[in-house]
Amino acid sequence: MFGVALSRLGRAISGGRLSILIYHQVVEQLDPLRPFEPDAAIFDWQMALLSRFFSPLSLDEGVRRLRDGSLPTNAVCVTFDDGYLNNLAVAQPILAKYGIPATVYVATAFSRGRNMWNDRLLYLFANPSRRKLILAGEVAKLDDWAQRRELAYQWLSRLKYLSTEERSERIDAVYRENSIEEQSRLMMTPDEIQSLSAAGVEIGAHSVNHPILKTLPIEQQRWEIWESKKELEHWLGKSVRHFAYPNGVWGKDLDEETVRVVEQAGFETAVITDWGVCGVRTSPLLLKRFTPWDRTPFRFHLRLLCNQMSYRS
Repeated sequence: MFGVALSRLGRAISGGRLSILIYHQVVEQLDPLRPFEPDAAIFDWQMALLSRFFSPLSLDEGVRRLRDGSLPTNAVCVTFDDGYLNNLAVAQPILAKYGIPATVYVATAFSRGRNMWNDRLLYLFANPSRRKLILAGEVAKLDDWAQRRELAYQWLSRLKYLSTEERSERIDAVYRENSIEEQSRLMMTPDEIQSLSAAGVEIGAHSVNHPILKTLPIEQQRWEIWESKKELEHWLGKSVRHFAYPNGVWGKDLDEETVRVVEQAGFETAVITDWGVCGVRTSPLLLKRFTPWDRTPFRFHLRLLCNQMSYRS
């Protein structure tokens, strides 16, 4: 009953507005270090809700229909960042079950077997039997999941805006100091990316090394953006037309120069992580996205509608 009422409200307010949802992983079981990542059961009812009460579109169709004024009410696109293996193994069968298109943006350096820096850091805190860690020469006690999560995210914040090389070196040092072996790979290989593409999921680029692009000289930005496109096109044998800015906060992680490089590389769309909804005046190279984190269908649906109301023409 609530879903039908909310859907009617959405139809009344959503004309000419496109919601783009951003996910990263769909895990098999809920992860206490990643509380906002849905597991398969949660993602299943989320996609069922989108299928019943919204108009799921591919990013291509959503942007095209936004431009020509033919966008259906409650229009929504589903996107994933980074290129996790569970996008193929867990999320794709659920997307196919409900006939929902999706776009997955891949940071290509991590398709060669090494995990992303943030996942490597979180893994240090993941073993419940480990009661302490040496971090930058100091011993840190590990307690319950809430304490571990708080400490881990403090370190994520400290390292996020360092160079990719320095981030990697610091995390390598923690692994050595604590004699911890690396986690098994979390990211898709080129063959797995091809399989996801063959299943009908659009593949977009997300840079090579997932740096904060604004912090790089323009030539390095150009290499990260162009090279990721080149690698994916080589793996897939077709054009890659969509891009996601790493981290993706406008003004902090990217600027006008970054957008210009993305345009020069030939991308047709690019997404940021600023929350909101896209309207007819939204630049196709600065498409806003939204993260719905709620764990009940009613609140998930309601927050999507609140996001639709955030658009200002």
